[in-house]
Amino acid sequence: MPFRARLAEHAFDPAAELAELTRCAAGDGAVVSFVGLARPVTKAGEALQALVLEHHPRLTAKSLDDIASNALLRFAVSHVRVVHRCGEISPGEPIVFAGASSMHRRAAFEAADYLMDRLKTEAIFWKREEGPNGSSWIEPTEADYADRHRWE
Repeated sequence: MPFRARLAEHAFDPAAELAELTRCAAGDGAVVSFVGLARPVTKAGEALQALVLEHHPRLTAKSLDDIASNALLRFAVSHVRVVHRCGEISPGEPIVFAGASSMHRRAAFEAADYLMDRLKTEAIFWKREEGPNGSSWIEPTEADYADRHRWE
């Protein structure tokens, strides 16, 4: 399958995801990947106890599929892979894996960058930080939306 996007309810291994993408990319000359990790502090600068990503199973999965398939159509890439955590995530744990393979490096880099910009702003999640002073909902930043607008 040229693209694969999935929700991960439990911790996943980014190295295994990269190995699988690389295996699928036989014949390509480039594989680019990005791994996002849960930060150790909240946006307010407090120690993060957990990042919670609530989701709607069908809608969230569809948003991930749409983003991955659009990257495949937009760039000269052979394969796209997205894995996104949901549920409770501890500091330092992987939240997202985004990768692409192509004949040449530029398309793979651009596709991975595009995936992350769209995932950050359009994937259907409700994000909450849990810290020592309680919890707070978080939204994409203005910089996140500016990054997304580069692709329009």
